[in-house]
Amino acid sequence: MKPAAFHHRDFNNLQALVAEKEAVGLRVSLCIPTLNEEGTIARIVSVLRSELLEKHSLLDEIVVIDSGSTDRTRVLAADAGAEVILAADILPFQGHRMGKGENLWKAVHQLRGDILCFVDGDIGNIHPRFVYGTVGPLIRHPEIGYVKGFYERPLLAAEGVDPRGGGRVTEILVRPLLQRFCPELAGLHQPLAGEYAARREILETIPFPTGYGVETAHLLDVWRAHGIGAIAQTDLDERIHRNRSLAQLGRMSSEILEAFFSRVPVPSAGAGERLPMISLPDYLQRFPEAASRARKRA
Repeated sequence: MKPAAFHHRDFNNLQALVAEKEAVGLRVSLCIPTLNEEGTIARIVSVLRSELLEKHSLLDEIVVIDSGSTDRTRVLAADAGAEVILAADILPFQGHRMGKGENLWKAVHQLRGDILCFVDGDIGNIHPRFVYGTVGPLIRHPEIGYVKGFYERPLLAAEGVDPRGGGRVTEILVRPLLQRFCPELAGLHQPLAGEYAARREILETIPFPTGYGVETAHLLDVWRAHGIGAIAQTDLDERIHRNRSLAQLGRMSSEILEAFFSRVPVPSAGAGERLPMISLPDYLQRFPEAASRARKRA
C-alpha cells in the first residue's frame, strides 16, 4: 500500500477550503523554524500572512520559532507580521537544546491549532501552496493524520539551476533505508521535506529528535502507530532553497541514522530526543483536551 497522493491544485480554492475548515471547527497554526534566515524570512512571512491569514483565514496564527539567530531574522520576521519566539523561552524549565527538532517540539506546546503546519525559513520561491497543499488533505480527509509535501529540488550551481540535483541525502541515505526496512514508506517522494502538516493528537504522542533526524523519526513513529493509511503526500511543484554543504549534509545524515536505528527494527527513544509532548504536565495543563486523550490511552 502506498501513501495517498494529492496535488496542491486540489486545494487551491481557498474560499471553499476555509469554509470546510470552519464547518468542522478546526484551527490551523503555522510554524516557521529559523536560524539565520534574514535573506528569505520577511518575504515568507509577508506572502503567507497576506494570502492565508488576512485575505483568506486558512491560518489562525503564524509563529516563527527561532534557535537564536545572530542576524536580523527575528526583527525582519516580526516586522513582516509574525509572532516571533525564541525556542529557549518556551518550556524554559525543560532546558534548551539546539536543533530544528527542538523548535518543532516546542511548537507543539506553543501553537494553539488542531492542525500544525511547518514551512522551512529558507524557501526562495515561497507560495501559499506550500501551506494549503499540506493542510488541505487534513481538512477534507479525517482518516489522514500526517501530510508531507514533495517537489522538484533544483541544485543551485554557479552556472545556474540544475533541475536534476537536490535531495541528495534522501536518495543516497534515506530512501535506501526505507526500501530495506520500511518499504511502504519508500513511496514517499520527499521524506525529509520541511513542508508538512499534522494533527495535534498525532504530534503530541511521539518523541522528537532535537536535530535533523526529526522528519525521519516522525514518519517511522506515525507509520508504526497509525499505519500507512494515516500518511499522505502532496505535490507542491518546485521548491528553491539554500543548499547545504557536504559537511552539513554529513552531520544531517548522522542525525538521521541515529533516529532511524533507534526505531528499526525495535522502536525506542534515541539519545538527544524529547519525550512525547503529551507526557509533560505543563502541556496537559495548557491543553486539557489532551489530558482527556491521555487518560483514554492509559
